[in-house]
Amino acid sequence: MRTRFAPSPTGPLHLGHAYSALLAYDMAQAAGGAFLLRIEDIDQSRARPQWEAQIYDDLHWLGLEWPEPVMRQSDRMPAYFEALAKLDAMGLLYRCTCNRRDIEAAVSAPQEGAEPVFGPDGLIYPGTCRNAGHTDSNAALRLNMAKACALLGNPVLDFNETGPAHKGSHRITPDDLIHRIGDIVLARRDMGTSYHLSVVLDDAAQGITDVIRGEDLFEATKIHVLLQALLGLPTPTYHHHRLIRDEAGKRLAKRDDARAIAKYRNDGASPADIRKMLALPRT
Repeated sequence: MRTRFAPSPTGPLHLGHAYSALLAYDMAQAAGGAFLLRIEDIDQSRARPQWEAQIYDDLHWLGLEWPEPVMRQSDRMPAYFEALAKLDAMGLLYRCTCNRRDIEAAVSAPQEGAEPVFGPDGLIYPGTCRNAGHTDSNAALRLNMAKACALLGNPVLDFNETGPAHKGSHRITPDDLIHRIGDIVLARRDMGTSYHLSVVLDDAAQGITDVIRGEDLFEATKIHVLLQALLGLPTPTYHHHRLIRDEAGKRLAKRDDARAIAKYRNDGASPADIRKMLALPRT
């Protein structure tokens, strides 16, 4: 088993991050496998060296170890560009100049019997630019989902889930992909790639066998399995765990400094205390 924890250096790690990292570490240790760390810093406008340093410090304090060197997404742009070129050569990409307001306006336009549909990335894209033939090099790149499914022979894809909320084998039909996910962005204009593309390529490059992450990413797994099929990459086993929430039931965010690992450390908590808070066994 090879698991990973892949934080973004855009703020402090909080209890939710600790839970995901410790769970991935514990599962790998129990199986006699390996735990890897990856820094997801493709958003260079928000990534900061001090937050990356804090990630290493907090994780070491929690008792986690990992092989060096650590994979950093900002070093892997050539791999992302190569994958995009491959998909483009397959005729599956098109340039999109729409911003969020354009999409909201398009989906809210009066259409008889139609209601806005939301997918893993929010409102499902209505296809405004699909046949526009834009050539702007700064435009986003979208995947033509219908073409992608047709190229694969409109298969029913599947993946295995071991997380408690969705445990079992899950089928992904072309109808799911086309009508409930739509033409996703694979390269943002400000990044040159996207989370969906980079995470799939990085997991394959690191030989990850079991992806441990929050249940908020469960629906996005359909996108990732499709990309794995298109790019000839293996599909790992997925484990989507519960989200750590505050007393009001709200999911923790990086701006929630009151639950930052560094804050607990400064207040005198121990790694064992963190594990107890998260209902994880002591090691």
